[in-house]
Amino acid sequence: MRSAGAGAKKAMRAGVVAAACGLLATTLAACGAGDQDGGGRSGTAADGAADSSRGDAARTTDLKRIPDVGDRYQKRIPANAEQVVAVYGAGKDSADSTIALFTKTGDTWKKERSWSGHNGKKGWTTDHHEGDKRSPVGVFTLSDAGGVLSDPGAKLPYTQSGAFQAPHYWAKSHWHDFDYVVAIDYNRVKGTSPSDPTRPEGQTKGGSIWLHMDHGSGTSACVSQSKSDMEYLLRTLDPDRHPVVVMGDKAELKG
Repeated sequence: MRSAGAGAKKAMRAGVVAAACGLLATTLAACGAGDQDGGGRSGTAADGAADSSRGDAARTTDLKRIPDVGDRYQKRIPANAEQVVAVYGAGKDSADSTIALFTKTGDTWKKERSWSGHNGKKGWTTDHHEGDKRSPVGVFTLSDAGGVLSDPGAKLPYTQSGAFQAPHYWAKSHWHDFDYVVAIDYNRVKGTSPSDPTRPEGQTKGGSIWLHMDHGSGTSACVSQSKSDMEYLLRTLDPDRHPVVVMGDKAELKG
């Protein structure tokens, strides 16, 4: 149950969004929809793939570690993390990825679901910089969520605001990218709205890396998936279970 101060905290977070409105266009462009390279209607391609992968055949039990993640990144998963969103990029220079959610009970991981998505337009990098159009490889905590749409029942702190709306001078296929977002804690301040532009490591290291809704093609650096998959994550990711994302191209993650 949320504390009695939850309403006050939501109001405070909404204030942060309002204060950041002047910088939000930059934040949104950094996140991923600035690449107006077309693509299908948001989420439609991913929906079909997700539906085909959610049956019993997609569920794996009795895992002692996250599959296809080598020691380098396995060791970076915090000991208290009980939820892992794994993003397996198809290749270093590919914008296509497979996303899966794993949950932990005791010392055993279980694969709950998997679905298709997209990452940076030019693929992946272990040294992300602003504008390189590659998603950063690594293990990052997931602390805050938000979007244009009202809270769908998120367990993470959720900031709803029209300020997330993608500008309508962007391609129409991108207009709903930020209806739902989960901030990836790369070069940002935890406990703030995803739209907070603060970048502790400096502007050149990039930022505003989010999980958000898919527009059918690669992003500037974010990870995208269908609306139904975003709703699933928002309703499932629980701060009490210390969720993280493990993300990168398959070869790098295995290494």
